[in-house]
Amino acid sequence: MVHDEGTSAASRPVDADNHYYEPLDAFTRHLDRKLRHRAVRVVQDGSHAEMVIAGKVNNFIPNPTFDPVIVPGCLDLQFRGQIPPGVDPRSLTKVEPISPAYRDRDVRIMTMDAQGLDAVLLFPTLGCGVEQALVRDVPATMASLTAFNRWLEDDWGYAYQGRIFAAPMISLADPAGAVEEVDRVLALGARIVHVRPAPVPTGGDHGRSLGDRAHDPVWARLAEADIPVAFHLGDSGYNGTVGAAWGGPEDFAPFRAPDPLGSVLIADRAIHDTMASLIVGGVFTRHPALRVASVENGSDWVYPLVKSVRKLANRAPRLVPEDPLDTLRQHVWVTPYYEEDLRKLADTIGVERVLFGSDWPHGEGLAEPAAFVDELGAFSPDEVHRIMRANCAELIGLPS
Repeated sequence: MVHDEGTSAASRPVDADNHYYEPLDAFTRHLDRKLRHRAVRVVQDGSHAEMVIAGKVNNFIPNPTFDPVIVPGCLDLQFRGQIPPGVDPRSLTKVEPISPAYRDRDVRIMTMDAQGLDAVLLFPTLGCGVEQALVRDVPATMASLTAFNRWLEDDWGYAYQGRIFAAPMISLADPAGAVEEVDRVLALGARIVHVRPAPVPTGGDHGRSLGDRAHDPVWARLAEADIPVAFHLGDSGYNGTVGAAWGGPEDFAPFRAPDPLGSVLIADRAIHDTMASLIVGGVFTRHPALRVASVENGSDWVYPLVKSVRKLANRAPRLVPEDPLDTLRQHVWVTPYYEEDLRKLADTIGVERVLFGSDWPHGEGLAEPAAFVDELGAFSPDEVHRIMRANCAELIGLPS
């Protein structure tokens, strides 16, 4: 599925997991100055910059200038678990000057043409760590994400040339404010929104389930508008609640010294618990038209989730009136990691619910997005088309 001039757009892949690298002012350009010391600030000393969030240096991204930045796909072997014997994993990391394609939407369109892609869903990089850093300050959270979305509107738009679909970030921390922001971004053409896969912050010690009825107005708006929700991997706060309990660091700093035990304990817990909260909380029962996508969380969480919720349903059928696997098959789309058992996933949730996602241009993703097709040897040509294009196209309203 490579691009050539004779290949129609409607046959080219749609990548469900692409990223930009934010400029330093992504959270501050439109932020109310009254909140600048409570929310996101950029502190610079020459060419060195740090993000200070809620008065604390944030280590989610150690170099928020992204210049230099990691080479796309250079960590492929590491994430496949196929590092050759004798090769130091650290030697795989390569960096280069930042490319205009990571920040300029017109250059990105040209890059997509060269990659053979028709369209992409576009997600944050730095932005995936900000809501957790503001977990104790609900007003600053809401203002910061709105400011971010306004930057996104400036630099990328929500449906640029019908090919780049950037997802605004929605926090449910203030349910009424969330409805207002959803209405605002939908009016500007958003075709998908991003919600953090995590307990909803309340400003205190205890969060709120995504399945809480307080969020029903948001789910209702999105279901009525036929706009899907993406739950993308990020800082879900599990280092503080799970990793730290076992002696690990409280903060998620993925590019600092690793926490081996924490990486095992936390793994895909956030997306597993997110989907459990929606299913057990009855969200899909109350909003049968709601569609959600798990992006960059892999797919191994699917099987233990189905098992545990089925066990609950057996003990207390009134709490889970529908089979959880049926719920997943009807409401949930999944972008698996390319090294996983893709045939098993398709046979479990249905091939119509599997999305191709490259994670480009991140180092742990694919150097060439469309190379994902090389992992689909166990699929028929029609199934390959569904995974590489039709499923995501249908999710956001493109020709399939």
